[in-house]
Order: sequence, then structure tokens, then C-alpha cells
Amino acid sequence: MHAEDDLLPISALQHLMFCERQCALIHLEGVWADNELTVQGTHMHRKADSGTEESRGDLRITRGLPLRSLRLGLVGIADAVEFRRTGEGGAAAFGSDGGRWLPFPVEYKRGQPKRDHCDAVQLCAQGLCLEEMLDTTVPGGALFYGTTRRRMDVPFDDALRGETEDAAARLRALMDGGVTPRARREPKCDRCSLLNLCLPDAVAPGRSAVRWLERMLAGRDAGPAEEGGSA
Repeated sequence: MHAEDDLLPISALQHLMFCERQCALIHLEGVWADNELTVQGTHMHRKADSGTEESRGDLRITRGLPLRSLRLGLVGIADAVEFRRTGEGGAAAFGSDGGRWLPFPVEYKRGQPKRDHCDAVQLCAQGLCLEEMLDTTVPGGALFYGTTRRRMDVPFDDALRGETEDAAARLRALMDGGVTPRARREPKCDRCSLLNLCLPDAVAPGRSAVRWLERMLAGRDAGPAEEGGSA
């Protein structure tokens, strides 16, 4: 079990799954920069995390619900959690009517479904937090993507649960180690808002930062005649 003041943000799991260096830059070094994609994502989450609640018969929706898991050492906020009334004995019991409700976390994402599991791992971590907090079972959740305007159901099967717990352990090791991994230039770097701070073209293995800086300075000092190749 982890102490309350030793918990790490659930959102860091998504950063870790995307790129360990990005995760370390953000959560170890406190580096951040926005681009168009991150601004759109922040706007979407502000609307989702409003803290409002609503009821529709056998469905209750809570937004901006605080989450934590002392077992995994994680803390965060769920965009939305849908509580669905059920007759199952393992569901959480609360409310004045003594009903039993099954939690169903929903995470809002700006773009579209990804090839990797970074979003699913973040969502599953929310489910594991709810299980610990409410002493119940959370069989799945959903990811809502702003580009497609569609919801994608995500079952929390054994494979995803294992991947999520492994990611939480990797995140803990990265934070405890206190070392930012070296850059690796990959196609996904072009989508990262930290591209100009990470500088993968300059510091990636096999590349010389000195030569990169020399080329940058040479290009900056070159006059129109040199760049154009004629006087």
C-alpha cells in the first residue's frame, strides 16, 4: 500500500504508454507545452469534469469524480462515471433507496481510437480505483472520442488489467529512479506538444548534439546568397 502523499496521477499512465521520455519530462522535470491538440483536449476535459450530476431512471451520472488507489499508488479524476442500477449482488450499494449500482467510467478523448492501449490503460486504471474505493467489481468502461463522436466500450479483461498494473509499476519505477530516458526519434514525435523541448533530432542515440547545433547556427547565419546558391 502507498501513502496518500505518495500517489501518482492516473493521467501519467497515458503519457508513459505513449512515450517514457515524455512522461518523465512532464512528471519529473515539470516540462509542458501546448499545441492545438492539447488545447482541444483540455477544453473537452473542462466540459466533462464539471462536477455536475444527473439522474435518468436507472442511470446516475457523476462528473469530475475524485479517484484513488492506495494499492496501485494512483490518484486522479474521472471525466464521468455512470452508475447503473442492477440486481447483481456484487454491485455497490448506496443512496437512500438502498439500491445497488454498477460503476461504469467514461473517459473523453479529443481525437480518435489509437492503435496502442494507452487510452484503455488509463481508463482501466480508473476502473481499478473504483473497485478499491467502492469494494465492488467494475467489468468495463467506455472511451468517447471527439473526432469520431463515438463511444467505444472497453471490457476490463484479465489482459488489460495486467497491462494496467504493469504500467503502474513502471510509472512508479520511473518516478523513483528520477532519470529522464534519452530521446528516440519516432514518427509519433511529430504529434507531441513537447517536440521542440524534447529535441529528439538533437539528442537521440547516434546523433551528435554538437553537430546538430552547428547546423542550426550555420543555417541561421547563412545569407540569401548562400541559401540561394547564387549571387
